[in-house]
Amino acid sequence: MYEKYLDLALKEAKKAYKQNEVPVGAVIVKNNKIISKAHNMVEKKHNATLHAEIIAIKKATRKLKNWRLCDCEMYVTLEPCSMCKAAIELSRLKKVYFFAKKDKEILINSKKYEFIDSQNNDALKIIQDFFKKKR
Repeated sequence: MYEKYLDLALKEAKKAYKQNEVPVGAVIVKNNKIISKAHNMVEKKHNATLHAEIIAIKKATRKLKNWRLCDCEMYVTLEPCSMCKAAIELSRLKKVYFFAKKDKEILINSKKYEFIDSQNNDALKIIQDFFKKKR
């Protein structure tokens, strides 16, 4: 089931990559319906808060006309940073699935966050490729 949402999040991450942004994509789903999707826009908009997760949350709250996203799930290509985790907690997202881990990050609520490990981890590959090109 999560594969189609991962594919969509990866498409968003690839958009970010093409725009020289850290390639992260996020999708928010409610009752198996896509509510919002986004990718990082920090460089493009010159705003450190415009991570994929934050943008997806903003879009979802506008669409649902409610800041509480209790019945929603997020699919994101990379484990959320501390800022995004705080926004996730405040918006009350039910569950967050991520497909690439950050070594140093510590999950706030491990029941809410689920790492999806796959043999063919394109989410991790695109992040690694991005940073190899930067160095």
